[in-house]
Amino acid sequence: MTIYDFTVIAQDGSPFSLEAYRGQVLLIVNTATSCGLTPQYQGLQELYERYHDQGFEILDFPCNQFMGQAPGSAEEINQFCSLHYQTSFPRFAKIKVNGKEASPLYQWLKEQASGPLGSRIEWNFAKFLINRQGQVVHRFSSKTDPQAIEASLKEVLSD
Repeated sequence: MTIYDFTVIAQDGSPFSLEAYRGQVLLIVNTATSCGLTPQYQGLQELYERYHDQGFEILDFPCNQFMGQAPGSAEEINQFCSLHYQTSFPRFAKIKVNGKEASPLYQWLKEQASGPLGSRIEWNFAKFLINRQGQVVHRFSSKTDPQAIEASLKEVLSD
């Protein structure tokens, strides 16, 4: 199984196959707009701008499971991210990352790479780096600054 076997929900509610990203390096992040870690959007956007032309995509999955820190509609989240961080990477519908209702994508991601709390996502802004073959190669904690993953990203991009 690879990342390309999953279909997620786009912001407009339609199904979206991750097959569309075949051959690209992906960073999958569960995000929130009202979190102490929300300023990581800036670092994520900087990485996106720096490496997008080398086949790098960031997939943003808003998640309201951690103290309700991703309130609002898809439109409100987009407006916030555009206004405050000028994000231009793809954003999908809100999802759940833990528990019985966790999305199949996140169930798989957690099976592929455990983190500080084992298979649970510890908080907003947990990051999974996916290689061009669709496999998880690194998991970074929520507190890992986006710039701190740049060396790993460059390595995966050069493979």
